[in-house]
This record gives sequence, C-alpha cells and structure tokens, in this order.
Amino acid sequence: MGHPPIPSVPAITDLHSHLELSSSPPSNSYYNQSNCHGVLYTAALSILAALFVLYLGFHLKKNIKKLNHRRSHVMIAYYLLLWFSAILNLTWCCLQAWQCTPDKKIAWNLLSLVTESGTLCLEISLVAFLLQENYASGLETLAHTFSISGLIVGADILLKAIFVFGFHVPLFMDGETNHGGKWGMWTFDELLLTCTYGYILFVHYSKWRDKLPPRPAFYNYVVVMFIVNSLALLACALAASGVGFGFWFYSFIGFCYHTLYLPFLYITFLGDFFQEEDLLLDNAYYSEMRDAGFFDADWE
Repeated sequence: MGHPPIPSVPAITDLHSHLELSSSPPSNSYYNQSNCHGVLYTAALSILAALFVLYLGFHLKKNIKKLNHRRSHVMIAYYLLLWFSAILNLTWCCLQAWQCTPDKKIAWNLLSLVTESGTLCLEISLVAFLLQENYASGLETLAHTFSISGLIVGADILLKAIFVFGFHVPLFMDGETNHGGKWGMWTFDELLLTCTYGYILFVHYSKWRDKLPPRPAFYNYVVVMFIVNSLALLACALAASGVGFGFWFYSFIGFCYHTLYLPFLYITFLGDFFQEEDLLLDNAYYSEMRDAGFFDADWE
C-alpha cells in the first residue's frame, strides 16, 4: 500500500487555525455571557429573592401606617435598611451573568461589595442594638448603633476593595476556585462572624447572661447564625485545601444566605412588631364590642 498523500502547507495552516479557533471560544460567546452556575441556578436565586421583595411590597402600605402610628425611629430605620438590602440582593441575584462577562467584571465587583455591605450592616447593627442595655428606642441609641456598625462595615469594604481592585483577588468570581487569597479572605471573614456569635452564646450560658437582652427570638437568631457561619467556615477551609466538596458546599450556603437570610431576619425581628399592632387592634375591637353588649347573648 502506498503512503497517504502529504497535505500541502496551506492546508496545514488552515487546519491549525481551525483548531485554535475551536479550542478557544470567542469572548462574546454564549458561554461567557451565561451564568457560571447555569440558567436554572440564576432563575431559582432570582425568583426566591423576588418573592420576598413582592411580599414586602404587598404589605408596604399597611406597614407604613403602623410605623407612622408607633413612631419608632429604630423600626423605621431597620425597615428602610431591609428594603435597601432586599432590592440590592434581588439585583445581585438577577445579574449573575456579569461575573462571567469580562466587560462587566468591575461592575460585578462593585455590585457585590455594595450588596454585601448592605446586608452586613443590617446584620451587625441589629446585633449591636440588641446587645445594648437600653435597647428600647431613641435617636441617640440608634445613632450610636449605626456608628458602630458603620465603622465595622466600612473597614470590611475597604479591606475587600483592596483585595479585589488592588491585589486582583477574585473574591466574588465563583468560577475562580483555585485562588488561595480568595479562600483565605473568606475563611478569615467567616471566622470573625463565627467567633462573634459563639461569644454571644458563651455569655448567654455564663454568669453574665443578665447583660444580654431577655428575648428568646434573639437567641434563636444567634444559634442559627452561629451554625450557618460555622458551616461556611468549614466550607471555606475545605475549599482552601482544594477539596471539591468545599466549593459546592460554600456555593450552596451562599445560595441559602441570599434567599433565606432577609426573610429570616424579617420574621425574627420585624414581624413581631407589625403583628403586635394587629393583636392590639383586635383586642381593642373586642373590648369595644364587649362593652357594647355584643357578647351578652353568649352568657345567657
């Protein structure tokens, strides 16, 4: 048998160019424009975040009336901050594709920083406010609380901005899983939060528990956040060690955090405030009807 014909030089060049084009997708391809996690992940994340915003919007008129009636500066501030965080979180969930689009890298990092700062400010300020001995109300107490949370959140944003824009650490790029600085930063971040909630639980079961607010909902919140941050710390440690399960576990915790944390916080701290007003109104209506003799027939 004869040898196969040797391809000409132009044919080899054309074949080489074709292989190069096929091995590296263009920058404007669907792969780069799509979400790193997939369309279903983005849809689920966005729908759950949107449901909470719709819930807030459905009760907006009623809640505003209650806030005006009670005139609690603390609840007004936290309700506005909750709305701010919910809208930012919904925007972040809907724009997941930005982290896979090279032209949107800076915009995605800025959006992620602002979104995280809003949620973190809400989380820290609530805990700081409830840990004060006088946590009833007042502008002075509220200003003191937000000054503390503002300093902490400001330092956190500055540190992460230096990592992202100064040292080019892909903190918010889920597709980047092998960067050691990324997991080192998130491990440190989760360690601080875990130690904070762990310290509150330690004080609760010590002789200094009288210094803490006598609210069962507050301790339930602390227990849940301690467990969540402990699991996130474990996921970051596994990811930093190169364990594949750590990447998936941290992504799952992030999904739960962005879809469940704000509703959980609303139910724990703000839901009772708005529900309490309904109970007071029901009791008032019942008293008026009882005084008017509507229930006299029940006793005959």
